[in-house]
Amino acid sequence: MARAAATSALNPSQSPESDARARHDAGSRAAPKQAHVVAAIAFDGISPFHLSVPCVVFGEDRSDGGVLGFEFRVCSIEAGPLSTTAGFSIAAPHGLDALADADTIIVPTWRDPDEAPPAGLLDALRTAHARGAQLVGLCLGAYVLAAAGLLDGRPATTHWAWAADFARRFPKVKVDPQVLYVDDGDILTSAGTAAGLDCCLHVVRKLCGAQSANYIARRLVIPPHRQGGQAQYVQQPMPPQTRGNRLSALLDWVNGTLDAPHTLDSLAARAAMSRRTFTRHFKAATGTTVSAWLLTQRLARAQQLLEGTDEPIESIAGMAGFGSTASLRQHFAGAFRTSPSAWRREFRGM
Repeated sequence: MARAAATSALNPSQSPESDARARHDAGSRAAPKQAHVVAAIAFDGISPFHLSVPCVVFGEDRSDGGVLGFEFRVCSIEAGPLSTTAGFSIAAPHGLDALADADTIIVPTWRDPDEAPPAGLLDALRTAHARGAQLVGLCLGAYVLAAAGLLDGRPATTHWAWAADFARRFPKVKVDPQVLYVDDGDILTSAGTAAGLDCCLHVVRKLCGAQSANYIARRLVIPPHRQGGQAQYVQQPMPPQTRGNRLSALLDWVNGTLDAPHTLDSLAARAAMSRRTFTRHFKAATGTTVSAWLLTQRLARAQQLLEGTDEPIESIAGMAGFGSTASLRQHFAGAFRTSPSAWRREFRGM
């Protein structure tokens, strides 16, 4: 579902020093010559939580964890102090003119689906997209991208509670109301609240690699990787890591033995549950099926090995549990619209 996409943050001409540093940090891409510029849109009446999502992912210094720095900007569509839904005001240091050279532009939400976004904002987003910027619409921010006509004919998502309304308003958009986020290359959209964090971490993973995204996730004390196709209707984002929880311990064990031929029946037996009971508990905890969860974990493991080791593709296929190189390539292309070899080149400059 996700499409791997090169961004303007990557500079093919690296100095020997930067190249060596990038190869030493196996989880990151080659260091860009200039910081990747990320701009978040702010407006009067904004939800402070939604605005804080891109701020906490892209706006804080994570160099202690080896994360490449971003140049982060909060850009207001209106002048003066901005009110928030929490009752306090904020001041954004930039206006829409600061979007002119932004590599990634994030619309963290929108104040009212019934309100048409201002023409100046829509024009700025169209111009940015035309010059190759990556656009991200979190939660109701998808309404803004759709209003600009940028989602026509493309897959997208938004908060499930507004999905039917969104589909009615924008019939040319291929809306999927169930998934956490959709990566369609140069445009990404997410579901509500926590899914915005998942989407932003996915952007970091694309730009800097799994190691950097996982480091940020650990600092935020959130799951390091929830695949975009995971369901919005998850009772618990991840199984609780508590002593004596059979399912939690089982999934930890599976993640350490992905090269084994796990099946629904074998996992149910190990958890000492009937097939039906295990299926029900698994779906409640993860929001997906056993086979879909296994595929997600194996793809994530393959990504980590491609980014962080020099193992041959054939070995990675076995270590990640795909059994054959052909199977790895098929599933990798289906999920990321690229090959394992191209993924490695993209993240490691090889």
